[in-house]
Amino acid sequence: MADMTAAPLSTEQIRDQYSEMVHRKRLYGGLLLVLFVALMVAGFKTADGRNAGSFGEGITHVFDYPAEVLAEASEKLSEMPAHLVHFFPALIETLNIAAAATLVGVVFGTLLSLLATHGMAPSPALIPLFRRISDICRAIPEIVIALVLIFLLGGGPVPAMIAIAIHTAGALGKLFSEVNENASLKPVEGLESVGSSWGQRMWLGVIPQVGPNYVSYALLRFEINIRASAILGFVGAGGIGYELKNAMSWGQGRYDEAAAIFLLLFITIVAVDQLSSLLRDRLIHGAKSGANT
Repeated sequence: MADMTAAPLSTEQIRDQYSEMVHRKRLYGGLLLVLFVALMVAGFKTADGRNAGSFGEGITHVFDYPAEVLAEASEKLSEMPAHLVHFFPALIETLNIAAAATLVGVVFGTLLSLLATHGMAPSPALIPLFRRISDICRAIPEIVIALVLIFLLGGGPVPAMIAIAIHTAGALGKLFSEVNENASLKPVEGLESVGSSWGQRMWLGVIPQVGPNYVSYALLRFEINIRASAILGFVGAGGIGYELKNAMSWGQGRYDEAAAIFLLLFITIVAVDQLSSLLRDRLIHGAKSGANT
């Protein structure tokens, strides 16, 4: 009977095979790099050709507008405190939009995540449906939803809140479902064995496990929603973004107001970022225990 066992490769053959694999990998990597550069160059030329002006000429003036804003703000520095007080209510409105949208998004995102997680969903056959709903909610940009709602409901903070809440529900639904996958199902099974309803199983068996991560993601989303609500002000959704649009559209003479709004937004976003980072760290890792006394 013939020996079917293949002869072991020599050191020279192994070296040749390894060199061939490395050469092939480098060849494929080089081709992908060339393709990427070609696509970037072609895309840049297409975009530059469709612009109103040339990118090469415009890039040299990119700092002209900030310089004009800072120059006018410096000349009217004494009026800055009054501007900060004047635009503070608009900032509060923006924060209210972001907070309400985050709260509504957390509620619906939690529901979507529980309905789309294996082992937790009351109807496993509907899991793909709820996952697609979550995908659709986060796939459509907030500004598109806001424009449609403004057309239907008119301008104001309500369309902005609804638009951000829809996008937040989709984004948090995805994040929450990933957190749910790591939760233990033993408490759920125990509650089910004593006749608990689906809501009771989720509230008592799942939420205590995933609650800290839920709150952490919600705080992170709140930071994002502050920026989103400010941006939506440019399309008539109210808040400080609407005031910033007016100040920028007016041009010279109101650049000091634009600078005050930029300053308010910067301070607020930095403060919220630092505070939410601290809260997320305490929720996930717990309070640092002090030295034993």
